Amino acid sequence: MESNWLLFFGLALVAVVSALGMLFSRNAVYAALFLILNFSAVAIFYLLLSAPFIALAQVTVYAGAIMVLFLFVIMLLGAEQTGRTPSVWWVQPLALSMGGILLVETVYIIITQRGNLPAPAAPAPVFGEPITVGEMLFTQYLLPFEVTSILLLVAMIGAIVLSRPKA
Repeated sequence: MESNWLLFFGLALVAVVSALGMLFSRNAVYAALFLILNFSAVAIFYLLLSAPFIALAQVTVYAGAIMVLFLFVIMLLGAEQTGRTPSVWWVQPLALSMGGILLVETVYIIITQRGNLPAPAAPAPVFGEPITVGEMLFTQYLLPFEVTSILLLVAMIGAIVLSRPKA
């Protein structure tokens, strides 16, 4: 039971520190990488809540596709720096400390649990299955799904138009 609290507070610390790192980073690429770390911590929270489909969607959609798009636009526009003087002396100690926290936490859980992990509570058999989610997405939530698709398309076209050289 104590390891669950340790896992929760360790992940919460990583999530909060990575969010603060994203907010206060002067380099847009570092900010995007901090955001990927935050998305990953949130995905692990979903796993702790016995929601593997949402965790997989979090990693695939947000940490994968959306962040690749963000990094592509940042690099395409050459907007890595925010215009202030670069000060990245704190990034390496911060990354090392957060990696150390995750390592210590993982070793502690492996040592203390050693096969004693309780089975997660089983939700209803239909809850969160990909077939059920897909049916709801393409029937009940079709309009918001299509609006989101159009917004992403407009954002991509806007990025291309902004990055074109002036004629």
